Amino acid sequence: MSRLTPHDLGEFDGTTLFHSVAREICAASCLPRKEWFESWAVARKLLRRHRGGPVLDLAGGHGLVAWLVLLQDRGTPEAVVVDRRIPKSAHRLRAALAQRWPEVTARLRLVEGELDSVPASAAHRLLGVHACGGLTDRVLDLAIAARCRVAVLPCCHSKAKLDSGGLGGWMPIDLAIDATRVARLREAGFAVHTTTISAEITPKNRLLLGTPA
Repeated sequence: MSRLTPHDLGEFDGTTLFHSVAREICAASCLPRKEWFESWAVARKLLRRHRGGPVLDLAGGHGLVAWLVLLQDRGTPEAVVVDRRIPKSAHRLRAALAQRWPEVTARLRLVEGELDSVPASAAHRLLGVHACGGLTDRVLDLAIAARCRVAVLPCCHSKAKLDSGGLGGWMPIDLAIDATRVARLREAGFAVHTTTISAEITPKNRLLLGTPA
């Protein structure tokens, strides 16, 4: 997967926040191109529905979505990125962004451990951006238990391992699995909003947002 590097700076010569952040990412030379566009799109969609409160970015990898939420939402006091293995490049990316936005980056914490390493409360927003396979369901479990807002962009839909709610005869298995996730949240008393990011960024582009009623 190609990374953004200083050679790509010419693509981001505008004056918008999108271009400013992208230039810093190019300078860091450690983030896949696809991940930048995906993270930006998810953060923008998320902030239209869920603003304010701390963020837990679970199976978050580089934690870029959490950082973008911090940057654009003054009501976010902190963001914690939790992953079983934080990539070394996440620290490089954080250092690059801190040069331009130190006060934002100071409120981002990287935690290596299981998804429940940092307890969730009702005030949190839980994120699971391409949390692989069943990890998406674990994010939903934690949100249901804490009665907090949640946003997931599922991927790695396994017919053998994931619940399709018996809908596989009517629709593609990946859609059946995600529709069953919607039903789970609704049954747990959540208001659900479904949307997508551009399929040109990723074919796994269904974004599911839940808010406890």
